[in-house]
Amino acid sequence: MSCEHCAGIEEMFDDENAEDELKRYRKRGPRWTTRILIRELIAQGAEGRTVLEVGGGIGVVHLALLEAGARSAVDVEASTAFLRAARKEAQRRGLGKRVMHRHGDFVDLAAETPAADIVALDRVVCCYDDAQSLVALAAERARAVLGIVYPRDNWPSRLLHWGRNLRCTRVAEGFRTYVHSREKVEGAVMTRGLQCQRRINLGLWQVAVFSRLR
Repeated sequence: MSCEHCAGIEEMFDDENAEDELKRYRKRGPRWTTRILIRELIAQGAEGRTVLEVGGGIGVVHLALLEAGARSAVDVEASTAFLRAARKEAQRRGLGKRVMHRHGDFVDLAAETPAADIVALDRVVCCYDDAQSLVALAAERARAVLGIVYPRDNWPSRLLHWGRNLRCTRVAEGFRTYVHSREKVEGAVMTRGLQCQRRINLGLWQVAVFSRLR
């Protein structure tokens, strides 16, 4: 991720955006794709496990896994505002002592980020230009399970992100979103010793869950 893109993330995902997302979540719950990801990860077994969420936003996935029985979580987030919101939500739900929050680009922090039983990337791959490096490093830190939500590589998805990027340039000049091919994203995961257990196509999005080969 370039310095320009990091600055764009801070601009795009600011305090106002984070507060709006928190209010929406508290009123309506997780977004539907996130709800499916959480369901699939819990189905793989959360009790007593550790969690790493890359690009955790306001903390929806790792907090749900903690409430489902996970022991502890690490949240790596590039937006200062969203990291603050995630910390606030964790404290509100009595889970603050079980989450470690880290600010920065996961690719830069990966070497010093501990491995976890469950690793999750919810709508993060689309915010990163070098998706293969991102998911490969995430996969290396997944001891048992890796779950990803990312855009499908089809023309409606590309059209959506093209329009989104036009709007983004008015808010955060350095920020843009990407549609990466499934072959590149999932190939980077599987070369790290994981295999796909479940894939759910959801129109413009897809949920993929991988487990480590024994």
